[in-house]
Amino acid sequence: MIGESAMPLPATIPIFPLPNVVLFPNVFLPLHIFEPRYRAMVRDALASDRIIGMVLLRPGFESEYAGRPPVYPIGCAGLITHSEPLPDGRFNIVLRGLEKFRMTGEEGGHSYRLAHVEALAETATEEDKSTMHNHRRRLESLLAAAMEHRGSDAKLSPNVSDDDLVNALAQYLALEPIERQALLECNGVLSRCGALIELLEMRSMMAPGTGRWTSGLPH
Repeated sequence: MIGESAMPLPATIPIFPLPNVVLFPNVFLPLHIFEPRYRAMVRDALASDRIIGMVLLRPGFESEYAGRPPVYPIGCAGLITHSEPLPDGRFNIVLRGLEKFRMTGEEGGHSYRLAHVEALAETATEEDKSTMHNHRRRLESLLAAAMEHRGSDAKLSPNVSDDDLVNALAQYLALEPIERQALLECNGVLSRCGALIELLEMRSMMAPGTGRWTSGLPH
């Protein structure tokens, strides 16, 4: 994983609401962009600061999807690190999570949504870092047990930092979208680490084969 960018978050950013995607800081997210309004969003972002904010749609969005359905106000901004324009106007892009934000309002006048945002920095004290490093062993143990149930041998690189590991697991494990949103909204990475451990412990108590996992983990 790349080290976090020092790029300040603009006060107004385009947002990309989806029903099942939550982005976390310093985690990569591939996206296929096909709706005309979001093609325009990507073109405009590529021509400026390359920043897009990912937000989760609230339940019941379907009837308003073409408009401005309600979203959770806490999201994560991402930087477009790779873009592939396709002949028909679609894009394949990759975002790297930059920073959490809270939406404070929206602007009209565009085909896509523009939000006023305030950055939500996630800082950790030395004590927090020490505690999280101790929690890492529990995380790795729970994950190893889950992978064993699936017959998988996914390995976690010791070179991945503790906070990047927590954020990557929160994004890549097959959790429900609302569970991922709750993890994003945690007050800092240490709190997210504790909440993730609780989720994994609940899954580990399920009957074998009922927990849902993915092996798309950081290497």
